[in-house]
Amino acid sequence: MFELILLAPVVHVETLSDALEALDALSVSVEDADAHTPAEQALFGEPGMPPPKAGWERSRIVALFASEALAKDAAAVLQAQDFFDGCRLVAVQAVPDQDWVRLTQSQFTPVEITPEFWIVPTWHEPPAQARQVIRLDPGLAFGTGTHPTTRMCLRWIADQGAAGRPLGRVLDYGCGSGILAIGAALFGALSVDAVDIDGAAVEATRANAQANRVVLQAGLPDQAAGSYQVVLANILATPLRVLAPLLCGHVQKGGFLVLAGILERQADELKAAYLPYCRLAVHDTQEGWILMTAQL
Repeated sequence: MFELILLAPVVHVETLSDALEALDALSVSVEDADAHTPAEQALFGEPGMPPPKAGWERSRIVALFASEALAKDAAAVLQAQDFFDGCRLVAVQAVPDQDWVRLTQSQFTPVEITPEFWIVPTWHEPPAQARQVIRLDPGLAFGTGTHPTTRMCLRWIADQGAAGRPLGRVLDYGCGSGILAIGAALFGALSVDAVDIDGAAVEATRANAQANRVVLQAGLPDQAAGSYQVVLANILATPLRVLAPLLCGHVQKGGFLVLAGILERQADELKAAYLPYCRLAVHDTQEGWILMTAQL
């Protein structure tokens, strides 16, 4: 494999990226050319918010090619174009051979939810103190246990189990990888329905449930039926506002609603959206995110 590295101003990044794909690049990535320097720019906004800028002032574009000849030919073609003005060829170089599987795996280590409850990738041994473990490998669906919203939801589930409170019938709405549904099953839920609009998430949930030897029902949102003792939804604030009547309608009298994917500054708007149905309160906070719960 060979990589072609370019520097480009923001106005040419999209054109160059399209051209590289047309020239048979296997992949094209764009990053801040000033990363890790005082000139580094924060580009991406918070969830649900537009980015502050369309791109970095100076971008580093890296295109991967199957051979050195293809990479050099692409460089020659691009340098002859009018839109290359203001851009610069940095290098055409071989990509070192690496064990990409092992490199990827090294980025994911066991995640502590509580001292006795851990998320552990299959290539790691569980910590000695772990009494409850979810085995989960990174996949296409959201939810590897590393994000604060996921950890807070799982901590709430574990706390219910530690306090001897039965979870009863549980709905995980927007299940992603199925990690919350699996956690609920491990902590004694009577039954678990896990639903998502993404078919890949449904398949990931089924596979992960089987790997963890738990029983649950995974499907599309119309599978959710009747009332539940616990309704979990780790999504984002905007869809949570829209889903307020639906989610609350699934919570049985005396049951719990547990919402995550919410930034601290969004607490009041969520409280207002749910006020016709219940009184949400902030139950937990971590790294700028909050967990909100209500008992109906």
